[in-house]
Amino acid sequence: MSTLADIQIDEKIKQITQEPAKYKVIFINDDVTPIEWVIEVLVKTFKHSQTSAEALTLQIHSEGSAVVGIYSYEIAEQKSVETTVASRDKGFPLQIRLEKE
Repeated sequence: MSTLADIQIDEKIKQITQEPAKYKVIFINDDVTPIEWVIEVLVKTFKHSQTSAEALTLQIHSEGSAVVGIYSYEIAEQKSVETTVASRDKGFPLQIRLEKE
C-alpha cells in the first residue's frame, strides 16, 4: 500500500512564458478626413506630442499610411475602435488597420 508521501515525481515540468504579441495601429490616408482631425486623434487618443502628431499626419498624407502606435492586441483594438467611432460621428471615413508586429 502506498501513500501520497511515498510517490515521487521524477520529471520536471518546464514552464514556458511568452510575451503577448504586439500589434501595429496603422492609419490609412483618404481625401476626406481633415488633417486637423487626424492630428487631434493622435494627440488625444494615441498620446503623441503635437510635433510628432503633425509629422505622422504628413507621413500618412504623403506615403499613404503610417504606424501610429504599437500595443498589445486589446489596447490596439480599443484605440482603433474609439478612433473609428469618433471619426464616424464627425462624418469622416478614416480607415485604421491592425497588423501583427
